[in-house]
Amino acid sequence: MLTETGRVVAVEPDSLWVETIRQSTCGSCAAQKGCGHGLLNRYSDGKRGYVRVLGSDQLAVADCHVDDQVLIAIPEEVILRGSLILYMLPLVAMLSGAALAMFLLPQGGDGTALAGACAGFAAGFALVRLHANRHRDDEAFQPTLLEVVVSTARPISLA
Repeated sequence: MLTETGRVVAVEPDSLWVETIRQSTCGSCAAQKGCGHGLLNRYSDGKRGYVRVLGSDQLAVADCHVDDQVLIAIPEEVILRGSLILYMLPLVAMLSGAALAMFLLPQGGDGTALAGACAGFAAGFALVRLHANRHRDDEAFQPTLLEVVVSTARPISLA
């Protein structure tokens, strides 16, 4: 289970929006200079990200308030499965689109293959979007709330 601490920026009836700060581990990697991922992280390291978080069995969304510091978690296999879907599905769809276009119109040449590849790539991203929308409220695929680390809720005074 991967965990991260963040600050609640919005409370909805069924979820929270939590602000996290992106941190990279590229500083400890041996391939710092020759890695494309490290180059991208130089521009996004330290920037704020917003994550939609669902409640869990331990803690309900209604127990949180704006500016609370919360601990959120997501299972590691969800990250791995999500990465495969996000990266592989459009790639496989693009290659399939190019092959299908060349099979249907063999005399078309490279232009036909390019058009098929573009159509397949777009279809792959549409499938990724469909998958994301289908699992939007599925607790098994979403970050969940573990605990409130620091609460900003103030007791109501009757005096």
